[in-house]
Amino acid sequence: MLIQNVLIENAMEASDVRIVDGKFSEIAAHLTPQPDEEVLDGNHKLLLPPFVDPHVHLDATMTAGDPEWNQTGTLFDGIRIWSERKKTLTKEDVKQRAKEAIKLQVANGIQFVRSHVDVTDPNLTALKALIEVREEVKDQVELQLVAFPQEGIMSFPNGQQLMRDAVAMGADVVGGIPHFEFTHEYGVESLHFIIKLAEQNDRLVDVHCDEIDDPQSRSLETLATLALESGLKDKVTASHTTAMGSYNDAYTYKLFRLLKMSGINFIANPLVNTNLGGRFDTYPKRRGMTRVKELSEAGMNVAFGEDDIKDPWYPMGNGNMLDPVSMGLHVGHLMGYNDILNSYQFVTTHGAKAMHIMDHYGIKVGMPANCILMNSDNFYNALNERAEVLYSIHNGEVLVATKPKQVRNYFKD
Repeated sequence: MLIQNVLIENAMEASDVRIVDGKFSEIAAHLTPQPDEEVLDGNHKLLLPPFVDPHVHLDATMTAGDPEWNQTGTLFDGIRIWSERKKTLTKEDVKQRAKEAIKLQVANGIQFVRSHVDVTDPNLTALKALIEVREEVKDQVELQLVAFPQEGIMSFPNGQQLMRDAVAMGADVVGGIPHFEFTHEYGVESLHFIIKLAEQNDRLVDVHCDEIDDPQSRSLETLATLALESGLKDKVTASHTTAMGSYNDAYTYKLFRLLKMSGINFIANPLVNTNLGGRFDTYPKRRGMTRVKELSEAGMNVAFGEDDIKDPWYPMGNGNMLDPVSMGLHVGHLMGYNDILNSYQFVTTHGAKAMHIMDHYGIKVGMPANCILMNSDNFYNALNERAEVLYSIHNGEVLVATKPKQVRNYFKD
């Protein structure tokens, strides 16, 4: 396949991209089509690496309103409602809903997904289901699964053994939720357990960390220290870290030194963070998102996830990564032109770094031919216009082909 006349990652000049045997074989201007080669005219549209959703909950997707709606909008009511819905899970139920969400994601150019899976379930029903889904969609989507203890490790009956069982069963990543443990001490103990389990089994780590407006929630300093001292470093991700939005600046200044030394990744979830955050405030109301701008300016890797798609924590969501990007830019005051132009990196390269897939990600000669063609000439315009993904190509095969929408405008000036 030869894709002609594309603007790669906001480039000003067009290039041609050749794909042979599922890999990028040549990238240059004015490549000559070979006999019988399929040619796609990119028409000076934007070519990007595929979208990455590094934080979503596919086990809970499509359950909003079942068994009840989250009327308070709090994280804690979301957990309560999910705990009830979890009792009725079946493998078929989880698989059907997860595939429905993945289908939405694929239509919007997502090819790499990290899903947290609740393992505070003695039967590990959701994990068993999503392990099957991971295998069934592998030719279209690379799916990582996080063993996520939604109701705690130290605070849930047999929580430690369930985590060990989940990893042995095939979870790719070890998760945690220290701020939801019964005590601060339990939270710290859970982080030590997580890091040790990851070391013993050669797994990545992704922790729901300080997802609360409480400025005294400071699990992040423990996680970063353990990442540094264990040597896991960038194999560790801190998701949410919304309490950082409430930390005083003196403490944050001290904390940033440790964070930079640790090399850990950060994932913010702007849609859900702003929905759940500030719920206990009157006024002023907090924004509910971590310090994306400051972390990025300090040279740390920050990605955006969608987090929830129609579930007890977020009643909306459609698998489109343009939505968390837009919300993240607004909430984070990242509204300079270059901020917007380059914001695609929050849901492409930065997510890939957090997922530790950079060895096979990116538009480079020799890499797997994974890319998306957007109906715009640069990402500033693509985001403003909510441009369609015209083509999503995975390992050289077309996953999605979309015709641009046509609008007849009868407005008279």
